[in-house]
Amino acid sequence: MSLLKKCFIVLIALIFIQCGKENQFLIEKGAVGYLNKQTTIQELNSIFKKDSISSNITDNILKDKLFTVDTEEFLVFSKEGKKMLEIVPTSQNDSLSKIKSIQIFDSNYKTEKGISLQSTFKEINEHYLVDKVETTLTSATLFIDELNATISIDKKELGLNSFSREEISIDQIPDIARIKYFTIWFN
Repeated sequence: MSLLKKCFIVLIALIFIQCGKENQFLIEKGAVGYLNKQTTIQELNSIFKKDSISSNITDNILKDKLFTVDTEEFLVFSKEGKKMLEIVPTSQNDSLSKIKSIQIFDSNYKTEKGISLQSTFKEINEHYLVDKVETTLTSATLFIDELNATISIDKKELGLNSFSREEISIDQIPDIARIKYFTIWFN
């Protein structure tokens, strides 16, 4: 085989590998990395075979606390022990259940437009339409229909006291405010 053919094959292989790495952390409507609306809870172990998965149901059974769990959650940790994702199924105690929501904890996860946990409100507002803002006791929650996502910004980032009932409008959010929580909904 000629040197040119070998170089071409290596180049194509590198492109496929790089695309696979990018997709591993891509956030889009109905998908987070390799997880999508069709993914079942049963498939999590094979998808995250290089990582570690913990379930609060399993943890409570081991501690003989069978009736203390309100919502089943699956936590995904990297091999280094860093929390990456929190996955909530649509049905409890059902391995064939689909995914209801995924909360993102790892800043490697990014949207096609570059939004991640490290992004500021200015970046979010420049790239996505904020369809609605709801105020909770401790944060402002931004609803982004384009991603079917909610992004929470701590009231401290807004210069407000936590636990206040003061309504927040989009105009009150400073450009430098950082994301506290980033959740993708699969409904």
